[in-house]
Amino acid sequence: MPQIDGNTKVYGLFGYPVSHTFSPAMHNAAFQKLKFNSLYLSFSVRPDQLRAAVTALRTLGICGVNLTIPHKEMVVPYLDELSREAKLIGAVNTIVVNEDRLIGHNTDGRGFLLALKRGLHIDAKKKSIFVIGAGGAAKAIAFQLALEGVREIFITDIAQDRAHKLVSALNKHIPACHAKFVMSQPDEVERTVADADILVNATPIGMKDTDPLLLSARSMHSKLVVCDVIYNPTATKLLRAAKGRGLKTMNGLGMLLYQGAMSFYLWTKKEPPVDVMRQALLRQMRGQNA
Repeated sequence: MPQIDGNTKVYGLFGYPVSHTFSPAMHNAAFQKLKFNSLYLSFSVRPDQLRAAVTALRTLGICGVNLTIPHKEMVVPYLDELSREAKLIGAVNTIVVNEDRLIGHNTDGRGFLLALKRGLHIDAKKKSIFVIGAGGAAKAIAFQLALEGVREIFITDIAQDRAHKLVSALNKHIPACHAKFVMSQPDEVERTVADADILVNATPIGMKDTDPLLLSARSMHSKLVVCDVIYNPTATKLLRAAKGRGLKTMNGLGMLLYQGAMSFYLWTKKEPPVDVMRQALLRQMRGQNA
């Protein structure tokens, strides 16, 4: 742990809940490696507290925070400026405090893409993608995949209006990606999976043992790649079902690593020690599973 004193810079995570997060372990390991007098904390912020919490960034002199469920979209009106990506996506996962101005960024999509390339050695170009969810993480992933040049993107969400809006935004801003809305009924979802190369769960469903399986294992064809943005637990029901079918799978740990590394750079303007951050995440994961 760093020596805490009056010069310690504070960073953190706003979410609700946050008890599951691995982010402090990753960022604090990076600060320690680079000998920064800095500390990363997790803050449990209810949705009705978000505006006050964001205002407190200036008041308390906090240098930057990440945002997780359910704040990525809700935070946008409380910021002074958005990066081009955050503006396009309409969601923020990183706030940089710059001379009292709050600047929103989004590193989730690029983090997911790097994890896909470096973890599974998969190039998404010309692929058919099915994203379950249309919230902040789903938006970031869908836009980044569209910019990458995927062939088509299917979007479904239990909140149909939200899914329709994401599809419309993708087709408006990146028409070459051919985004399509899918009803959230099980038979529609299973028909769409049959046409997809990559399936992405970008919802919180799977974080709890009581959560349902998003789709039946029998609907997963032999060449399907199954990804889940959830990293705790490291193997959700969806990923366990896919592994049972012998499919390639990826949990959210790689996305967490790379989006976190990009956030670290935005805050510090220093190259993040990615290997150190990865090892910290793996230690945290082993501790959870012990």
